[in-house]
Amino acid sequence: MPARKGIAAAATAAGIVTALGLALSPAASAQPAGPPSYLSHFSKITTIASTVPHNGDVNPYGVFIVRQSIGRLHAGSVLVSNFNNKKNLQGTGKTIVQISPRGHQSLFAQVNPRTLPGSCPGGVGLTTALEVLPGGWVVVGSTPSRNGMAATAKAGCLIVLNSRGQVKETISGNGINGPWDSTAVARGRSAALFVTNVLNGTVAAKGKVVNRGYVQRLTLRLRRFAPPTLTGSVTIAFGYSQRTDPAAFVLGPTGLGLGRHGRLYVASTLTSRIFAIPNALTRPGSSGPGFVVTMGGFLRMPLGLAIAPNGNVLTVNGGNGRIVETTPAGRQVFSRFLNSTGSPRGAGALFGLAVRPGRGGVYFVDDDMNALRLLH
Repeated sequence: MPARKGIAAAATAAGIVTALGLALSPAASAQPAGPPSYLSHFSKITTIASTVPHNGDVNPYGVFIVRQSIGRLHAGSVLVSNFNNKKNLQGTGKTIVQISPRGHQSLFAQVNPRTLPGSCPGGVGLTTALEVLPGGWVVVGSTPSRNGMAATAKAGCLIVLNSRGQVKETISGNGINGPWDSTAVARGRSAALFVTNVLNGTVAAKGKVVNRGYVQRLTLRLRRFAPPTLTGSVTIAFGYSQRTDPAAFVLGPTGLGLGRHGRLYVASTLTSRIFAIPNALTRPGSSGPGFVVTMGGFLRMPLGLAIAPNGNVLTVNGGNGRIVETTPAGRQVFSRFLNSTGSPRGAGALFGLAVRPGRGGVYFVDDDMNALRLLH
């Protein structure tokens, strides 16, 4: 989609450094060192289904695999959120589709900004922040725009839907300012929801870089028959580079993944780095952006992020169309283009991803095709 082409262009303009000294020839892939990588087991890419619902929304962002059947949610199916409307205006998408492993697509929800049960500054534009909490409560981020341009973007909110796709709650304020991506972990009757935020001073800077992106940890009390209740909000990391972009809307901290020992990984899109935040579940506040796990090499504007079953970090990259696997120690052990021809086609088209259960590969969205695809 044209809305993502700006990422590839921005990567070239940024002159990303290759600090790890890895070759970047189009045909090259890093070979695993030590234990086999997760991605090295997969060589086939299959298009599962279109992500475009009946209202024409495009630009798929968030990806989440449903773990338990409840209401209209079916275990093993994939939820996908759309960021653009049928006119391809960014920050105006209002739909979540559900796609079965065999490729049947159905509309899970279409959010009406006029009937929201609470505040959501700016309206509705669904982002990559997409989670399903116990009880079938779906939480999706909204970073809306009035006309598809970042200049009119507002703080947005988190929208909570029940398992039948009905909006029941919004979470705004409490540090929410342009919720861009998320990850969550539930324990007993509570959940920790981590959210990257990309609008702190960004719109006012009018395209200049501001180092004010941050990660918020929201503590939610889970209830079976009622929406989750917010009980706490803490900024646990701060200082990520971000800016608006006429083609890519906003470039800033994006993908999140919670690894072993409570370490939270953050994909810094604008600086082509992966940061780690130690003790993310318990830290009382922020001491900066965390420490750099890896930078450069095959990373070029990483967007979506997921944790592989072996504990490695997977990122899809908007600047070169690659998926990259990195160990917790920072070694990039595998990389490949996410298309059958093995070329940079698709740079700027990648965003959300999720690891398929049973070590069955990786689901990802392709914005050029407006499709959900599977590397397996």
